[in-house]
Amino acid sequence: VIAGHIHKRQELKKNGVKVISITEHISDDPNGIILESMLEGMAEYYSKELSVKVIRGRTENALKCKSIGGNIPIGYVIDKNQFYQINPLTAPAVLEAFQSYSEGKTMKEIAEELNGKGIRTTKGKKVSDNVVSRMLHNRKYIGEYRYKDIVHPNGIPAIVPQELFDKVQRRIEETKKAPATH
Repeated sequence: VIAGHIHKRQELKKNGVKVISITEHISDDPNGIILESMLEGMAEYYSKELSVKVIRGRTENALKCKSIGGNIPIGYVIDKNQFYQINPLTAPAVLEAFQSYSEGKTMKEIAEELNGKGIRTTKGKKVSDNVVSRMLHNRKYIGEYRYKDIVHPNGIPAIVPQELFDKVQRRIEETKKAPATH
């Protein structure tokens, strides 16, 4: 990375552009070159070290089945200790969505039903067909916690029974293979 930065800096210099730091006074003499290289190296080191710490923290939380951020699926809330908990207001609608799909309703119909009940995504947006599709594929609903290669089968409270989830997955597969209706 530093070598690439030096190359870019040389290109700029060759084209008459002078790069000036507003936070550091770096001279054009040999001492300035050394100082600039050290500062760039320290910045790169800090960035890599921070990345390692973030990954370590997320991995530690994943081993405990804690939330590591991102979108919270409809039907769940995150408690003060960062654990997934069932949201008693929206979880019944999630279970009903799975049941409706297993009984033949389309994702569009389910989205309309959820919107009609006032269910919204965690970002406060209306539920779309894509949101329903992600919902029906989401293994969190059967209690599976997953982060990278860490998988806990019963890591969070389940909203949907395994049998219903499996039935929905079979219907999704069958629907994929069916010819499109016009």
